[in-house]
Amino acid sequence: MKALGRHILVEFLNCKADVLNDVVQIEKAMVEAAQIAGATVINSTFHHFSPYGVSGVVVIQESHLAIHTWPEYRYAAVDLFTCGDSVDPWVSFEFLKKAFDASYSALEMNRGSTHVMKKGSALQVKPNDAENYDPTKGYKINRNVWFTDKDENQALSLRYTGDILFDERSEFQRVRILESYSYGKMLTIDDMVMCTEKDESHYHEMITHPAVQAFQSVQGPIKNALVIGGGDGGTIRELFKYKTLDKVTMVEIDEAVVRACKLHLPTISREFSNPKLDLIIGDGIKFIMEAQKEAYDLIVVDGSDPAGPAKGLFTKEFYANCMKALKPNGVLITQGESPMFHAQTFVELNGCLKSVFGQNNVHTMLFHATTYPSGMWSLQLAIKGQYNPIQDVKKDQVQKFVASLTGDNALKYYNEDLHSAAFSLPTFVKQMLNS
Repeated sequence: MKALGRHILVEFLNCKADVLNDVVQIEKAMVEAAQIAGATVINSTFHHFSPYGVSGVVVIQESHLAIHTWPEYRYAAVDLFTCGDSVDPWVSFEFLKKAFDASYSALEMNRGSTHVMKKGSALQVKPNDAENYDPTKGYKINRNVWFTDKDENQALSLRYTGDILFDERSEFQRVRILESYSYGKMLTIDDMVMCTEKDESHYHEMITHPAVQAFQSVQGPIKNALVIGGGDGGTIRELFKYKTLDKVTMVEIDEAVVRACKLHLPTISREFSNPKLDLIIGDGIKFIMEAQKEAYDLIVVDGSDPAGPAKGLFTKEFYANCMKALKPNGVLITQGESPMFHAQTFVELNGCLKSVFGQNNVHTMLFHATTYPSGMWSLQLAIKGQYNPIQDVKKDQVQKFVASLTGDNALKYYNEDLHSAAFSLPTFVKQMLNS
């Protein structure tokens, strides 16, 4: 029996739960399923629900492919509808079955049986004007897919091009690089945004320059620095703007992060070839435990949130080992989470540092991080000495340093006025820290 279209309704069962909750993988699989069957993809729209589930549709010239997932049940409902004889929906079905590693039940129906319909000859139908259509190249795919960094209560979403530039599950975590429309290429780890090309300077400048300038105002030129984490390369890029440095040691646990950023984020990772860099792929917690006493002017702890391999970066033992490895008047700076988003961790880390370095030697900074949860992020600065990073900093020295950087080295966020302003805390943050 001849029909206008073939319609397959599929229930995929016992799927991989993590795949069904991953809007990036789902969208990619659905687009590829259409293309491998010979369909012409026009656009795709996908949405990630919180905390679980993905819905989306791929519009093809020959009709559509649609999906909704229930990761908590390892279940997906899929709708494959193709028109004409050139596209076989069962080819798409087989591709998706493998992509989801699923068992299934499926039903095919013919749609628009021609024996009960007649094509009108008298009716004049004006053809549609196809958007994004080039007669020589066909349709340009318009992909409407969003990467979402979320917890059970809130989320940040960025629309991206649909292209996955790097995707690898290492021993420690999942590392991906995607390209967003508004913020350029972005590094994500375990579905959290680590940095984007547009706003990475906010974080990388603030995690280096306030600490270095505070040290140099009292102790003189910085010579030896240690970075724990920082696999994207942005922190060492900022450190190497200080020509007095003799050596930067960087300990990053995951080689995949370094490799991904070298390949796809060259403006951030450009200093990995610096001869003054000693790059160690290894465990930063173990490294600092065994580090030489009083070896470093500066220690930068550039880790992710307290989960997975970064969990040990938030303990008293770790920071006590850091203090031992600092020279007299040395400075430690660490990312301190968001007082709005990770309030408990923010407060506990501040207290942990004060128990190691002393109540008056730990100082909190805030800065704008537009692609981090809540947009407000903190840094905790701890000093192995008695000076103050606000009162004792030499503002004219900071101003001269900032003015000396031009071209690709020019700073985008940090300056002499922002140095002291960053330590000015809102009342609610002071109350959180009892200061």
